Amino acid sequence: MVTDSRQKPEKRRGANRGRSPASNQARSYLDHHRKVAKDSAQRLWRSPVASMMTWMVMGVALALPVALLLLLGSLQGVSAGWENSARITAYLSLDVPVEQARELASEIDGDGRVLSVELVDRDQALAEFRVSSGLDDALDFLDDNPLPHTLLVTPEDNARSADGVQALVTFMEGMDAVERVQVDLGWLQRLNAITDILARAIWALALLLGAAVILVIGNTVRLSIENRRDEILVAKLVGGTDAFVRRPFLYTGAWFGLGGGVVAWVLIQVSLWWLNGPIERLASLYQSEFVIHGPGFDGALALIITAMVLGWLGAWVAVKRHLDDIEPGDIAGG
Repeated sequence: MVTDSRQKPEKRRGANRGRSPASNQARSYLDHHRKVAKDSAQRLWRSPVASMMTWMVMGVALALPVALLLLLGSLQGVSAGWENSARITAYLSLDVPVEQARELASEIDGDGRVLSVELVDRDQALAEFRVSSGLDDALDFLDDNPLPHTLLVTPEDNARSADGVQALVTFMEGMDAVERVQVDLGWLQRLNAITDILARAIWALALLLGAAVILVIGNTVRLSIENRRDEILVAKLVGGTDAFVRRPFLYTGAWFGLGGGVVAWVLIQVSLWWLNGPIERLASLYQSEFVIHGPGFDGALALIITAMVLGWLGAWVAVKRHLDDIEPGDIAGG
């Protein structure tokens, strides 16, 4: 029994001896990170008004470009749908018989860029016009049908673009029996050009607001550095490295970014909720399915991570600029 009681402490000493210095150092490193992160968060909560003001400034600066990008993405999606539903209308010459019109429709339908061709003969067109216009009495005075045979051409998916549609228009305009080809893509091309300009403007605005966020966080962290000047001097006097001294302020910037990202997400959700009602009513008047989609889970996560990176970067800029000015020799100078 005495021998057994002596062996147990030996095993404990062996276990302690078996733990490598590298693992102890890593454990100490992680423990310090957890402690600093917790302490930085508690410092923010001790001054809720100042922290909330910084979070609101960050939230507004981040929410504005993100909301504009969501609006632009929804607008581009709707314009893409209009472009995909574009059809080409080919009007044939008045002297073209219906048999030749059918042959022409078959020839166009055989092109690999064409999904389908619908022939609307002149008699059918006049009957539809008579029903839709309400001019029965006036049309009875016509000696001949003034309407031509019409081909409604729907392009394939890979040809439903401005360039693809224009190539089909050129192809059909070269046919002898075709009098005129009509496709109204000019306004859509102008809309796409406008959205491209808006996209660049929004990205420029996002870069400017991102720089503003970095400056705001940098100024806030600079004030924190000045308030903790004595603490920094003591840490450097006892041998604290630059990374050791810098770490709390970097976590402060990251926490500011986290709060700003959450505030930005809340502002975006509230704005979309407030705007979706009028937008849906306006879209229904134009028989459109236009709706602004929210950022979703992935978008919200990307927004918060981006905000934390900006907060960390702002803190790093402030620390790099001002922490080197604080040296232990300042105590003697004071």
